[in-house]
Amino acid sequence: MKKNSIKIRRLILGVLILIVWTTQWVPALAACYSKTIYPGISYLLSGVSSLFPFAIGDLFVALSIAGVLIYPFYARIRKKLKWKTILLHDGEYLMWIYVWFYLAWGLNYSQPNFYQRTSIPYTNYNDTTFSTFVDDYILRLNASYTPSKEIDRQKVRDESVRLYHQLSDSLGVHRPPHSHPRVKTMLFTPLISKVGVTGSMAPFFCEFTLNGDLLPHDYPATYAHELAHLLGITSEAEANFYAYQVCTRSSVPEIRFSGYYSVLGHVMGNARRLLPEEEYQKLFGRIRPEIIRQAQEDQSYWSAKYSPLIGAVQDWMYDLYLKGNKIESGRKNYSEVVGLLISYRESLLTQ
Repeated sequence: MKKNSIKIRRLILGVLILIVWTTQWVPALAACYSKTIYPGISYLLSGVSSLFPFAIGDLFVALSIAGVLIYPFYARIRKKLKWKTILLHDGEYLMWIYVWFYLAWGLNYSQPNFYQRTSIPYTNYNDTTFSTFVDDYILRLNASYTPSKEIDRQKVRDESVRLYHQLSDSLGVHRPPHSHPRVKTMLFTPLISKVGVTGSMAPFFCEFTLNGDLLPHDYPATYAHELAHLLGITSEAEANFYAYQVCTRSSVPEIRFSGYYSVLGHVMGNARRLLPEEEYQKLFGRIRPEIIRQAQEDQSYWSAKYSPLIGAVQDWMYDLYLKGNKIESGRKNYSEVVGLLISYRESLLTQ
């Protein structure tokens, strides 16, 4: 009986793996998953995870890693199992994790991208289009500046939910599955700060988490970014884009500034690459001194928590992870938000 149950379990696992692979290979199936199946999955899993006050996804990952590492020694010493059997058990567990990851959220990596979902054409921007965009951006950034020593987190949640509902149809993103999505604080915040991560999406329970060290002016944009991941957005550039669109449309000054400020580094990075040094310095000089000072203070704040060694390892692993899930640019994907912003802006101008 036990052997039969093992065979049935492994047969089910094999079928699920085949479903995952087939969905990844067939665009129509991936689109069907992300558009019709995932919203139901996220509604169910995020509803379950919201019942817990702590990040169950973080705990699950930590326990899984510990279990995979400890089990071989326990099975060898206490149960006297052969290494072949031990590795087979560990391997099977990892394959179940693999299937759970993709069926619960990861198949969204194979969905149509932003341009395909919205029919907004990509603008292959040049110096002229970029200069026009960045001039307008800096004006709006400067006008939005609002110093904030604290943030109303409930207001951030309510504004994010309201605006995602408002933008859903026109910008190709799902509506939030619940009216009061519950964000969690990362269980291992000190470690997470060492690698420079401000938020994450826990796919196993459709749960999004934020770094407990987040500063008030970073909180709204980071919240909206991670909420975008919960809504099925896998691209970091697209999550940045949606966070920008949500926050900059808010009537709350602190939230609006957070949206503009969140892409400042990406905009200036592109400016450094595209513009002559003299033009770049002029552009830099147009940013309000208070904002420059804020950026410098932020850099010092996070640098004091960051570990170059641990951070480099995490960056390398995350880059491989993204590239392995059809994000060809890897960690550079974050900065591709500028291309999305310009393309969207150009599409509005031609309407």
